[in-house]
Amino acid sequence: MNSSTRLPDVEPLLDHMADALRAPLAEHEGQAHLIGIHTGGVWVAGGLHRRLDLDQPMGTLDITYYRDDLAHGGLHPHIRPSRLPWSVDGQLVILVDDVLHTGRTVRAALNEIFDFGRPARVLLATLIDRGGHELPIAADVVGARYDDLAPTQRIKLNGPEPLTLTLSEREVPTP
Repeated sequence: MNSSTRLPDVEPLLDHMADALRAPLAEHEGQAHLIGIHTGGVWVAGGLHRRLDLDQPMGTLDITYYRDDLAHGGLHPHIRPSRLPWSVDGQLVILVDDVLHTGRTVRAALNEIFDFGRPARVLLATLIDRGGHELPIAADVVGARYDDLAPTQRIKLNGPEPLTLTLSEREVPTP
């Protein structure tokens, strides 16, 4: 994919993701807890929450202190509180992120969720799976896949209103 490639509109991707989540929700009699990872995952989770008409309020996670790259420097985190307004114990949890790349954000989010309790099942829903996974993490529900991106290319979700996707080139530092 090159930088002139047009990325899809977000709303149809959210519709597709909501449709894909209806079957697992039916298995759990519509009882699920949606958790968005700050920031883009919260925006995606909000769109899914509206489409799925869930009774429970949505949860949010800030995984900053769970990241394995926090000590590497260069990060200037903007920390927000995590909010899970219900118990995750024994529940179906749908973890939502905007872009799945290395898998490290999802790993950090899972660690934080398990600090809150032990869910019965965790499903991962991501708007974009861009490939390049460094950990054995795969999304259960994906809006769109882009496995042919160069390592320097980055897909970013912009929002919150309207939600749009952009593709950019990241500069690689020279040694």
